[in-house]
Amino acid sequence: MQTEILYSPAFAMARVVLSPGESVAAESGAMVAMSPGVQIETSVRGGLMSGLKRSVLGGESFFMNNFTAVQGGDIMFAPTMSGDVVEWGLNNETVYLHSGAYLASAGSVTVDTSWGGSKGFFSGAGLILLKISSAGPLLVSSYGALHMIELQAGQSYTVDTGHIVGFSETVQYVVRKAGNWKSTILGGEGLVVDVSGPGRVYMQTRNPEQFLNWIIPHLPTKG
Repeated sequence: MQTEILYSPAFAMARVVLSPGESVAAESGAMVAMSPGVQIETSVRGGLMSGLKRSVLGGESFFMNNFTAVQGGDIMFAPTMSGDVVEWGLNNETVYLHSGAYLASAGSVTVDTSWGGSKGFFSGAGLILLKISSAGPLLVSSYGALHMIELQAGQSYTVDTGHIVGFSETVQYVVRKAGNWKSTILGGEGLVVDVSGPGRVYMQTRNPEQFLNWIIPHLPTKG
């Protein structure tokens, strides 16, 4: 499986090239186009309970599509929101993604949900993170451009919860208020997450919740 990211970072699309017999799994509705000879199968990956957790708790689709190349071929994938796509190569490791950040992955990659406890209360995403495990390419999408930082052991960083995309399992995180009640209410800052290394952290340059807060008051109303 080989990947190529096109039109990054504003309107990114991923081109995945499969050898004969290779497969790639993707979020429902992510496929843009594909070549002849690629078969598609829709299923509840991981079983009924896994699908329910992804859908009800993780904010992802209940069904996932699996694309298999009979004689080789390529597939185009794109996220719902305008933004970037990056390949995160997994090497027998586990990473966590914010709701909506998963686009596609190699057939060997396991996609599940993970209870984050009270510290996992990310703004607009509930208490559930997507847990991605195993080895192989993982395609991660964002709203806006993606920015990656590699934290060293003991190094920390603070990210607004609406801008966090994903992080390595080795990264420790704590969610808290951005400041006191005045900065929270009057300053427009809500929750932030303090991440500590070692490990990788991805963040996005735009916040979907802030965009919705801006656009909803401008929508026409009846009467």
